[in-house]
Amino acid sequence: MLELKVINDNPAPSKKGGCSAGSCGSNDEQMSHLPEHIREKVYNHPCYSEQAHHYFARMHVAVAPACNIQCHYCNRKYDCANESRPGVVSELLTPDQAVKKVMAVAANIPQMTVLGIAGPGDPLANPERTFDTFRQLTEKAPDIKLCVSTNGLSLPECVDELVKHNIDHVTITINCVDPDVGAKIYPWIFWNNKRIHGRKGAAILIEQQQKGLEMLTARGVLVKVNSVLIPGVNDEHLKEVSKVVKAKGAFLHNVMPLIAEAEHGTFYGVMGQRSPNKAELQALQDACEGDMNMMRHCRQCRADAVGLLGEDRGSEFTLDKIETMEIDYAEAMKKRAVVHAAIAEELNAQAARPAQKNDIPAHYRPVLMAVATSGGGVINQHFGHAKEFLVYEASPAGVRFIGHRKTDLYCSGGDTCGDADTALQTSIRALEGCEAVLCSKIGYSPWGELEAAGIQPNGEHAMEPIEDAVMAVYKEMIAAGKLDEAPALYGAGNAA
Repeated sequence: MLELKVINDNPAPSKKGGCSAGSCGSNDEQMSHLPEHIREKVYNHPCYSEQAHHYFARMHVAVAPACNIQCHYCNRKYDCANESRPGVVSELLTPDQAVKKVMAVAANIPQMTVLGIAGPGDPLANPERTFDTFRQLTEKAPDIKLCVSTNGLSLPECVDELVKHNIDHVTITINCVDPDVGAKIYPWIFWNNKRIHGRKGAAILIEQQQKGLEMLTARGVLVKVNSVLIPGVNDEHLKEVSKVVKAKGAFLHNVMPLIAEAEHGTFYGVMGQRSPNKAELQALQDACEGDMNMMRHCRQCRADAVGLLGEDRGSEFTLDKIETMEIDYAEAMKKRAVVHAAIAEELNAQAARPAQKNDIPAHYRPVLMAVATSGGGVINQHFGHAKEFLVYEASPAGVRFIGHRKTDLYCSGGDTCGDADTALQTSIRALEGCEAVLCSKIGYSPWGELEAAGIQPNGEHAMEPIEDAVMAVYKEMIAAGKLDEAPALYGAGNAA
């Protein structure tokens, strides 16, 4: 297979505001200080690299139904196509079915580089099913990275098996390092063939998580830590979590918002526990970022997600559809190599471009901008076709990625737009706090509605690299005197 060249020479954004063209965002900050062997591991991993998520796809296979802990934020659903959150799947698979599905997806989505097992329960609470899947894929699809996500309770006893199968990316969900906090999140764990409740159970879970983290990093495995931000429960405590897991060698910290809508049927949802608003999430991510690399592009994927982050093509690869596919994987690997090489060429071209000169005076305030993109790191999507917007912050220090905002499809073409007015208002609400939205095209009606909401539409930078375009619009705003005005409100009152 064609070897991909690793991008390893992008300069990090200067504190004075300099940044490399097309790469002013958080990816540079994450990667610039890393040794080359680490960069090689994350280069094409969309869940470990902000840059990679624009270009490479992932998939999850749902082979692990059982779980050994109970979380107040979790309600697993095994036959659901209508929700997009962890623990939800449309089809439970056997290892053989999972392998067949992976081969079909890899052949049809050549950008797919990563296969993860993330549920719908805990993969390491289902070790036979999980490791049978990994065993087969190691032999049949050696060009695909294998990953696992776990709550960590059974992790220490599985480390040797993980390393045996060359699984060098592991995600552990660690919501606390204090058993008193843990008792508010986990009602029980199943340990040594019995349920252990409350603080005692939380203490065992925390001990196992920390032991597993240390064992993995000692073996050279990259560890990403997921934490669910639960207002009033662990929000302030997560700063301590970030310090502890960094000290023990975690590579990346992903602080995710609690999903607590009552219709999902979780304990927190039923009891009225609120989710964090966007400002609270960003503030905590910023507070933790000083201690370790922070992941901001997480989509809190389903346990059977397929495609680029932010899209779900799982319905194209149901078991009945896979049965009709004829897959020549040897030929597919050649196609995959060509596609990967083209992506590598594009990224190398970006890295070779000279850095933009950034001489913006430090007194100008930062601005949030939303971007409509279908991938590739460029502005290439019609406003009305966006299912989500990426949010970037432009400031005299450069451009950084903040997160994403999900929304309804405003226009799907033809006669299928439905209630366009309602969808448009949903999009506008999702963009609260943003002062501009960059897209490839936008219609007259949404243009006016956005302006009325204080959000400036911009279709002048189609097919340009996102960070370049965001910085260009920021400079245009400065030149027009718009940043001398009061900033748009972005706080707890209007960012929910």
